Amino acid sequence: MPSNNKEVQSPTENSLIECEEQDGKVKLKKELGLLEGVAIVLGIMFGSGIFISPKGVIQEVDSVGFSLVIWVLCGLLSMIGALCYAELGTAIPKSGGDYAYIHEAFGPLPSFLYLWAANLIFVPTTNSIMGLTFAKYVIQPFFPNCDMPDVGVRLVAAAVICFLSFINGYNVKATLKLQNVFMFCKIGALVSIIMIGVAWMGMGNVSHFENAFANSNTNPGKIAKAFYSGIFTYSGWNYLNFMTEELRNPFVNLPRAIYISLPLVTGIYVLANTAYLSVLTVDEMISTDAIAVTFGNAILGKFAWILPIMVAISAFGGLSVHIMASSRMLYVGARNGHFPSFLSHLNIKKNTPVPSLFFLNGLSLLMLCTSDIHLLIEYCTIVESAFVMLSVAGLLYLRYTQPDLPRPIKVNIFFPIAFVAICLFLIVLPILDTPLALCGGALCTLSGIPFYYFGIHVKQKPKWFQNFMRSLTVFSQKIFASAHEEK
Repeated sequence: MPSNNKEVQSPTENSLIECEEQDGKVKLKKELGLLEGVAIVLGIMFGSGIFISPKGVIQEVDSVGFSLVIWVLCGLLSMIGALCYAELGTAIPKSGGDYAYIHEAFGPLPSFLYLWAANLIFVPTTNSIMGLTFAKYVIQPFFPNCDMPDVGVRLVAAAVICFLSFINGYNVKATLKLQNVFMFCKIGALVSIIMIGVAWMGMGNVSHFENAFANSNTNPGKIAKAFYSGIFTYSGWNYLNFMTEELRNPFVNLPRAIYISLPLVTGIYVLANTAYLSVLTVDEMISTDAIAVTFGNAILGKFAWILPIMVAISAFGGLSVHIMASSRMLYVGARNGHFPSFLSHLNIKKNTPVPSLFFLNGLSLLMLCTSDIHLLIEYCTIVESAFVMLSVAGLLYLRYTQPDLPRPIKVNIFFPIAFVAICLFLIVLPILDTPLALCGGALCTLSGIPFYYFGIHVKQKPKWFQNFMRSLTVFSQKIFASAHEEK
């Protein structure tokens, strides 16, 4: 695979790029400010998770009180991780997020395996989860008293994934404007649920919180699986790091976007779950796959149709921003020679990574082979948690090997150590309860090793392989009107 390496840019070089935004070159543009950065983080985090994961948490811990504790702890864990990523993002101001940090700390093979696992597992899986959530909430009102058709759900999910991939490739500015609108819509939807719950509790309906910790499940493996559902809902706090090169003044705007987003998200998620639990019993939450619909039917009567629309909007916006951010990760990996070079091309008119968007779109559609959202969450989160842990471990390693590396933000050493220890706990403990998901994720990740050695480590490729890759690159350039980024 031909390499198209690009060195990490210094702050001075970033300033030069910002000055050259209008020079007509084929390159990523610095079009993201603080508001757009906050919108991206909130757009990802306020996606589909809060409307599907409460079931996954409470069915593992079996109590109202313990489930709320899990939601608070997941928020704290995300805040610690975000602080660590603020240091990584400003010390290594390069798009690609975890991929760039693992590459800087541990070299090409671990970073390639991250890229491999991301594109085989958690990026397309997350796209399919969000697409399925959108589809189920859109279709649910048409089948109030019977099961939704599984094929119909998958077809709607596939259609929305394809549509948003096209929009992201067509115009970045239009996508960003879409994110700003959906951010306020999604916050409004969650605030509505919270206000309904507060009003319901204000009327004296607090019986569900009596003996809140009764029957709590203290099995460590079950607790870890409950964390997976919560962590999936909070996932997205690191996605702005994928787009550092498109962020104006990243040394200021990256940490500010994190500091604004994380406390807001944690408070809203805890309050939203409190609202759910004030209306629904534990058994009712466990028995539903569309918790907002069940919540609305129980309390809103003829106005219950409002909540499925709100959830669909939330999932739609979250999917859009996830597609945008994850395509940049694949783009940067290909630019470093870790994937075929045509994936590092930009459309010459729109300056968007259209080949990467198309490639991830195809993989996301393959993940729709199942519509079991909770199975997909479990499979996805185990692998993603392992690589997030590796990224933060890279922070510790770089503190040791490169103590003089400029760090505009430097967190207390306690935070990365605590984060790595907690992630290790979450990865190891569920082995007895979910061995197939863990082993499947590990095998898919390790399967990238032979591809790495043949595609990257071996310098002299067979002639047939070189001709094939050259033809594929030319075909991609013609189809997507794309070219290499100009320095």
